[in-house]
Amino acid sequence: MDNLQLKQVPITKTGMLIRKPVVDVFEAFVNPDITTKFWFTKSSGRLEAGKQVQWDWEMYGISIPVTAKAIEPNKRIVIEWPGHNSPTTVEWVFSPQKDGTTFVGITEAGFTGAGDELVKQVTDSTQGFSLVLAGLKALLEHNVRLNLVPDRYPKGIEEH
Repeated sequence: MDNLQLKQVPITKTGMLIRKPVVDVFEAFVNPDITTKFWFTKSSGRLEAGKQVQWDWEMYGISIPVTAKAIEPNKRIVIEWPGHNSPTTVEWVFSPQKDGTTFVGITEAGFTGAGDELVKQVTDSTQGFSLVLAGLKALLEHNVRLNLVPDRYPKGIEEH
């Protein structure tokens, strides 16, 4: 256990190929009418640069403010939201592929804390964004709502 010293603060990094054009994939993240079908349950509005919106996960009783720091249509989204201990930054990068599909990469950075707590924040975030991307893939490619986010922590089941 003596060799478990962190050399740098870890970040969340995940990605997924979505077999839809970049315009459709990008729209799914900025338009809450679509996003609520695979991630949060309610939003106070569309993501727009410089604007703050409220995202709700009603099944968990969670509501958070989200500030869109950058919106580059069909290319990139950057938001800041409250992390576990301090705000973190989430970036989506949309990479259109030659065959008309889109690779979405998600990175979250700015985690604070020490040791095990820091690693838990990063692994929880990575898991969460992986579920979000899988839910998006099912929705856009097959028009299926998998309910991955609400089913991750069903009532009566403890986290660990």
